[in-house]
Amino acid sequence: MLTVPVINSSRHPLPEYQTAHAAGLDLRADLPAGPLTLGPLERMLVPTGLSLALPMGYEAQVRPRSGLAYKHGISIVNSPGTIDADYRGEISVLLVNLSNEVFTVQDGERIAQLVVARHETIVWQPTELLTETVRGADGYGSTGK
Repeated sequence: MLTVPVINSSRHPLPEYQTAHAAGLDLRADLPAGPLTLGPLERMLVPTGLSLALPMGYEAQVRPRSGLAYKHGISIVNSPGTIDADYRGEISVLLVNLSNEVFTVQDGERIAQLVVARHETIVWQPTELLTETVRGADGYGSTGK
């Protein structure tokens, strides 16, 4: 278990894992002024009321909720959004409505998932050649042949 300091300035409970083996915690919209309407192909930054302090070597990824994507065409523009360990501001979610219908985001509605993961910091090693592999430089769609 990783302990992460968090400030919750919303009126909603802290995000929780919905099942014992879930990787993501559900983020809720913090809309004290009332619901937000998201028109077709419109995008909007939705606050969560949460700020956190991740340890160095970790990131938090903001990902779409599959139910909102499937049922309503709601996704995240910069998916996954990355929260770096040195960011201390409020987490907001950049939602986009990919459907042809208006969608209303309600206060307290679960709008995204937050996945915390370790990451490596790299050091570049300039070279003239890379090691050979079976795939080589074959790109998009090359492994589906």
